[in-house]
Amino acid sequence: MAQKTMIEAITEALATELRNDDRTLIFGEDVGKNGGVFRATQGLQDEFGEDRVFNTPLAESGIGGMAIGLALEGFRPIPEIQFFGFVFEVMDSIVAQAARTRYRMGNTRNIPITIRSPFGGGVHTPELHADSLEGLIAQSPGIKVVIPSNPYDAKGLLISAIRDNDPVVFLEHMKLYRSFREEVPEEEYTIPLGKANVVREGTDATVITYGAMVQESVKAAEVLAEEGVSVEVIDLRTVQPLDIETITASVEKTGRVVVVQEAQRQAGVGSKVIAEISERSVLSLVAPIGFVASPDTVFPFGQAEKDWLPNAEDVADKIRELKEF
Repeated sequence: MAQKTMIEAITEALATELRNDDRTLIFGEDVGKNGGVFRATQGLQDEFGEDRVFNTPLAESGIGGMAIGLALEGFRPIPEIQFFGFVFEVMDSIVAQAARTRYRMGNTRNIPITIRSPFGGGVHTPELHADSLEGLIAQSPGIKVVIPSNPYDAKGLLISAIRDNDPVVFLEHMKLYRSFREEVPEEEYTIPLGKANVVREGTDATVITYGAMVQESVKAAEVLAEEGVSVEVIDLRTVQPLDIETITASVEKTGRVVVVQEAQRQAGVGSKVIAEISERSVLSLVAPIGFVASPDTVFPFGQAEKDWLPNAEDVADKIRELKEF
């Protein structure tokens, strides 16, 4: 297997599904010849032509509306929203239309749209580019929300998302695009949506997280291992629907849990995870549930990102706090 970055794995997944199904179409702002802002679609227009990989006007609402129309006509659209901070311009298409089309049409039509979009802090983007807005979509019934944390998962999850017959929002953390490589099979494979991954086994505490915070949580676990604390790290991978079974089993095993997200404390999906644990596993807890998140302010300018974003030290400190409870 070759060592690949997450952006390379995403490109491979897109190419795989374009080859497998002539109904798949990729479109968005600059996704054609330029290959998108981060080159996720680089080379795809050359291979599959302008009819299947093409640019759109700078109009997210138009991109969303076209995706719904194409899906209803039997295509499997893969639109790109250039940055997820621009999602407000397409919220009606996603939440008010795509999410309820199956219900509205009495389960007679599929709506197989996979909306790809980069998000996340730590790379000094301009305002409105780095916001973690996954919580807005995760609170909307009828949509799956997937957030990979590594190249291997990115390829398998994206193929599964494209093949799914319901709308999926697939969010790609910008900091993870080229920050590391890992082995990714050349052949196609899938990872089930809605299934979390136990990244690291542990017995003393559970960390539940997703996206770029998986890497920070693993770093924290490694530091704490040197102190004799065994930390289990769960990567949600799909934040809607949640893998309640994996979460519950881990919490009942360790008795301590810290939920970690990059989004502000009032945003993201952390509160949902905490609510589910509180209802299902509260009698297994030996300490209060810890929550590590960004402050409840708007995303700061790039110069302040490092101080604003959660990191491995924050996670480790919260676990130590629970150990001493």
